[in-house]
Amino acid sequence: MESGIPAPEAAPAEQGLDLPQTESFVTMVVGVSIFELHLPEARSLKQKRKVIKGLIDRVHHRFRVSISETDYHDLHQRAEISIAAIARSAGDGERLMNSIRDLIDSEPAAFLTMWDPQYMEGMR
Repeated sequence: MESGIPAPEAAPAEQGLDLPQTESFVTMVVGVSIFELHLPEARSLKQKRKVIKGLIDRVHHRFRVSISETDYHDLHQRAEISIAAIARSAGDGERLMNSIRDLIDSEPAAFLTMWDPQYMEGMR
């Protein structure tokens, strides 16, 4: 019985095509960074959410990275934001994370208290 889902196309080798085999490696770097912030003027969770949501939206819109508030949800003057991004090289990943750090550090309502960037390089 047919399910209505088309079968995937066969890979070139399965189609009988004789393609040259080359040894090429594609390098990519995954950057993960954790930012801890202090919000001294936040007097409620609502004030904190306003600052953090605005910051998350700006970073996501400008850099198109995965970003989320990851800790200290119940504390109104402390926040943790985590970011994950993919880059073509370690240098590109480091420049991207530094640019994101600069944007977060420029937020007047929040002070960056800790920044922990980590990079993982892989080849395919």
